[in-house]
Amino acid sequence: MRIGAVRKSADDPDPWETDIRPGTVRRVLGYFRPHLGEVALFVVVALLESLTVAANPLLLKQLVDNGILKNSLGTVVAMACLAAGLAVVGALLSLVSSYIAGRIGQGVTYDLRVQALDHVRRLPIAFFTRTQTGVLVGRLHTELIMAQQQFAQMLMAATSAVTVVLVLAELIYLSWLVALITLVLIPLFLVPWVYVGRVIQRRTGRLMDANTGLGGLLQERFNVQGAMLSKLFGRPDEEMAEYEGRAARIRRIGVGLSIYTRLSFVMMTLMASLATALVYGVGGGLVLAGAFQLGTLVAIATLLGRLFGPITQLSGMQATAQTVVVSFARIFELLDLEPLIRERPGAVALPENVAPDIEFEHVRFRYPTADEVSLASLEHLRTERERGEVTRDALRDVSFRVPAGTLTALVGPSGAGKSTITHLVSRLYDPVGGAVRLGGHDLRDLTFRSVRETVGVVSQDAYLFHDTIRENLLYARPTATEDELIEACKGAQIWDLVESLPGGFDTVTGDRGYRMSGGEKQRLAIARLLLKAPTVVVLDEATAHLDSESEAAVQRALKTALRSRTSLVIAHRLSTIREADQILVIDGGRVRERGTHEELLAEGGLYAELYHTQFFKAGGNGTRPDPDGEPVPVHQVVRGGGE
Repeated sequence: MRIGAVRKSADDPDPWETDIRPGTVRRVLGYFRPHLGEVALFVVVALLESLTVAANPLLLKQLVDNGILKNSLGTVVAMACLAAGLAVVGALLSLVSSYIAGRIGQGVTYDLRVQALDHVRRLPIAFFTRTQTGVLVGRLHTELIMAQQQFAQMLMAATSAVTVVLVLAELIYLSWLVALITLVLIPLFLVPWVYVGRVIQRRTGRLMDANTGLGGLLQERFNVQGAMLSKLFGRPDEEMAEYEGRAARIRRIGVGLSIYTRLSFVMMTLMASLATALVYGVGGGLVLAGAFQLGTLVAIATLLGRLFGPITQLSGMQATAQTVVVSFARIFELLDLEPLIRERPGAVALPENVAPDIEFEHVRFRYPTADEVSLASLEHLRTERERGEVTRDALRDVSFRVPAGTLTALVGPSGAGKSTITHLVSRLYDPVGGAVRLGGHDLRDLTFRSVRETVGVVSQDAYLFHDTIRENLLYARPTATEDELIEACKGAQIWDLVESLPGGFDTVTGDRGYRMSGGEKQRLAIARLLLKAPTVVVLDEATAHLDSESEAAVQRALKTALRSRTSLVIAHRLSTIREADQILVIDGGRVRERGTHEELLAEGGLYAELYHTQFFKAGGNGTRPDPDGEPVPVHQVVRGGGE
């Protein structure tokens, strides 16, 4: 994407203002069921807390009328002590209700977060190829934190509702006239407050969305590969303009949000002050007229102070609830994405430690469209995503068999479908038609665990976590001993390097393993494969893009890795092809030719053409010496096919 070239138009829908699907609120409430006991306890505590709020002004009334005005020191002391004790009890109940509300809010969001993480983990690899990682992380983490905070506020508003009812009832009991004036005054401030609350909710959503978008961009630009690409090909001025534009939008939204937040506080304070002044004016006149005593006026004024805060909370209840529902709805979007790869009920496990055969039977495959595997909001595109996307078949009627314990090499031009075949063997995708079998079992009838344990993959771009060498290796088998780690590294031709490092196995590999060279990463990946000890090995151009020395070391490691295992290898080296028991020539999503090296050369077909143009040494031009003494061209044209 060209930096700053495409921008979201003003007419694009705000993701925080999208329509909520019917049943979303009921679905949100369903997450309360495991916490009904805590909800019931919260209601009881909230009621007791509201009673302390309402009872305190009555004690003040008694203190003034029967204590101060009647010059009764005992009554003054007694009422003051009771008021103080009630205040302490109210404070304790407030802490308890906040604790219970926190447990409920955290519990609900915990349940949703774990469910969402487990669901995303099971989504197909096609989902992750389309999704912007930073936006996905924001959806699963940042937005859920926001939902939890708003959720806690919504629970505390339940206490406010009980308090408002009790305070209004007490106001009517003390003076129906003052209560009526208060009820008339409240809507004058409540209506604009509701508007302000909605503005705050919308701006908060936009701020979260803007922060998520910037986070996604930074994650792309500031990982090792993104930073390297930026330094090599980037345009710093345009990139900084993009960052500044996004940061400026966050600043602009944040400034407006702070103004409206402050306005809400000012409105609340103004409403309380005007109402209190009015009550003192009217109530003072009623006291002078003998309608009620001074203590009643003090109680009414105190009640007003206890009334406007809860009313303010309740006025924002709609915006708060809407924010919670929208946040949950965005997670529900993820949960409603159906995983294309599922484990069938009654799935069976492959026998352990037995190398199975691999069979493709009339396999047809196309890559899923965006609408099938992804969400437009997660791709975070700033233009409307194409509708009605159609993908062509990547594989067409592919049939072949790899006998157990043998090596089959896949060759062919780039984009022919070789990598797609390897993806199907490891069940990153399921075929659209036909069947892929391991040991005579359709992959769709096998358990995920047995497929993972049976099939080991080494790709051309080995991935290492930002962790120690030890932890990267133990990811394949957490129970491996130190001796087994050493043995795997020796088999992968990497032990000498690991042993020479000051930290040994505790050396940190860096982000994506970028502290290691390409050959070192590949050999660590092979060591991880050996530690896993799969019976089926899939190599997707494991030696591509390596220098001759690294390639030779990796090739020696691969001989160990492939021994006595069923192997499917995308090959670009003549030595690998010659050692293969079977060669499949893939072109245009079909198996065009099959046979051994000699047989295919004798046929004089596509393989012979590829061999003579790319492998055969013609007059010593364009080749370099191979570690096995064979000519290999400097610029390999035949590489693993893409998707």
